[in-house]
Amino acid sequence: MLNKTHLTERYQNILRATIQHYIATAEPVGSKTLLEEYKFRISSATIRNALGSLEKAGLLYQPHISAGRIPSDSGYRIYVDHLLTFNANKKEKIDQSLQQQLTSQGWSLETLLQRATQILASLSGYIALITFPQTTTIQLRHLQLVQVSPGQVMIIIVTDAYQTHSILMNLPQNSELETHISPEEFEEELQILSNFLNSQLKGRTLSELSTLNWQEIDQKFTSYTDFLKILLKKLEPFLQSSAPMVIHGVSEVIRQPEFSQLEQVQMLLRLLEQEQDQLFPLIFELPDRDHLAKSVSIRIGAENPLESMRPCTLVSALYHQGDVPVGSVGIIGPTRMLYEQTIPLVESTANYLSEALS
Repeated sequence: MLNKTHLTERYQNILRATIQHYIATAEPVGSKTLLEEYKFRISSATIRNALGSLEKAGLLYQPHISAGRIPSDSGYRIYVDHLLTFNANKKEKIDQSLQQQLTSQGWSLETLLQRATQILASLSGYIALITFPQTTTIQLRHLQLVQVSPGQVMIIIVTDAYQTHSILMNLPQNSELETHISPEEFEEELQILSNFLNSQLKGRTLSELSTLNWQEIDQKFTSYTDFLKILLKKLEPFLQSSAPMVIHGVSEVIRQPEFSQLEQVQMLLRLLEQEQDQLFPLIFELPDRDHLAKSVSIRIGAENPLESMRPCTLVSALYHQGDVPVGSVGIIGPTRMLYEQTIPLVESTANYLSEALS
């Protein structure tokens, strides 16, 4: 089986060419096309064998037996993470374009965000979204952990607005929380942990929670590190207020062949128009400590938890006021996205808004 992350140079070149051709044409790619258009100095049979190996690795697939190959979500992921190159001149032109079109004295914040979203949608050809800055964040008032079944715990949280939410979560595999202890002892452990979490988290905002270093917490609770990381992710949607977001570019993106089915278009429109509370945690996602240096987040196809987003890629980046993330810039398009243009567009727009707010 071909290793997905350690492709030979030949396989990298063939995968890159296949994805680039499919992005440009939306047509399945065959060995003859690659040989003619990309000037590979190998035989058509060699290219066919490579395409077959890439398909076995799950990076390509055939929509029909007689058709060429198209990229899978995993193929796009390898492409974005390992094979994509960015043109410095194009990046500079994007920055200059944003500066020229957005620099205006006396604009209100709302006008700036509206204009930035319109420009982003126009330059990308996809759906552009920008959230308004978070002026307030919900604080945690109380938290309680209750065992529901073996391996499953309910989290009950109360916010400072006296809203109550309950969330089910599975314990990490091989969790020390319930290993070799009786049910009664496990209940006691959960109560101790609930008390500990309340003492650590009460009154904190999400921005503060994201910077906590669980490794430095009291030695008694270091065995719960994985549990606490999962817990924080579960709490994120409830510890932030869903600020309004500006959206442009819907009419352009639904012309893409990926959205030829009415049901897919309806699901996407429903998400954008009526279910923004579900979309907000995806676009305004604070990085964990291991990914603080990563400025752009990319969710490809099935990496999106919402079914209506499965045919799509979401590229997003946070913008800041000082050091605090207050909003997000995002682009939604088909997985057949022009990544080398979209990623710097999102990053540059987020950087511009950060400078504007500063």
